[in-house]
Amino acid sequence: MEREIAGIRPEDIRVRILGTVIDKNADATRLVLDDGTGRIDVVSDTPLQGELNQMVRVFGRVIPLENGVELQGEITQDMSQLDLVLLEKLKSLKS
Repeated sequence: MEREIAGIRPEDIRVRILGTVIDKNADATRLVLDDGTGRIDVVSDTPLQGELNQMVRVFGRVIPLENGVELQGEITQDMSQLDLVLLEKLKSLKS
């Protein structure tokens, strides 16, 4: 299910989000994404794709925490070539 970061609920099981990498650890097993509505930690046992300031889409499992949620990243896709204006037009047509 596609979600904005601010719309992710602890009862969600799997989500896909689109955001910009704003931080990552040295071995790339943790990324912090920002989509304009919020920020979220994406963690994995293996390195995740994504460089600082790169737009990525992440498919992952929602992990409820005491003070929010994080994602267990399963798939990360490079979305740096995505036309955001066209995406917004598509979203407005769907709703």
